[in-house]
Amino acid sequence: MKLRPIVLSFRTCPAAQHGTRPTTKFHLRSATILPLSLLLSMSTFGYASSIDDTIPTPQLILQLEQRASLASPKEQCFLYTELVHSMTELAGKQMLDGDVDHASATLKKVEHYAHLIHLGLARDAKRLKNAELLMHHTTHRLGDYMHAASGDDRTVLQATLKQLDQVQDEILNQVFAR
Repeated sequence: MKLRPIVLSFRTCPAAQHGTRPTTKFHLRSATILPLSLLLSMSTFGYASSIDDTIPTPQLILQLEQRASLASPKEQCFLYTELVHSMTELAGKQMLDGDVDHASATLKKVEHYAHLIHLGLARDAKRLKNAELLMHHTTHRLGDYMHAASGDDRTVLQATLKQLDQVQDEILNQVFAR
């Protein structure tokens, strides 16, 4: 995508032509507003755009679980958030493949790890902003899966989404409290 240079133009208001106080208005070419806004949004959410949406393998899930359980209390919040994200992606794939039983079991694990995140927030946690961005992305993805799900599957997804929204709010409150 080729970015065009920002073209600024100054125009005198019509009122200035009739002898009243002269004023100048600033006009920004509208063709540059969209690329400029995209550039700003990409730089602001650089971490969020690098979030990996690949479907994790069961081995990766086990590695994340072990890493999170053995980590220091300060690191656990972020590692459990990574685990919740990976398990949400896995549950979404399982659900879209029609494997509702495994998806439901995976979502129960997501709820368990979300509870551990909630309990761990009382301790001093590192990388809270990264955890908040990842949790925001995870809740968005879970919402997408909920819209694609059948009516029976939505109840489990809604309960999990509600809990993840609460955890995200708590993380966000911790970010702003610091």
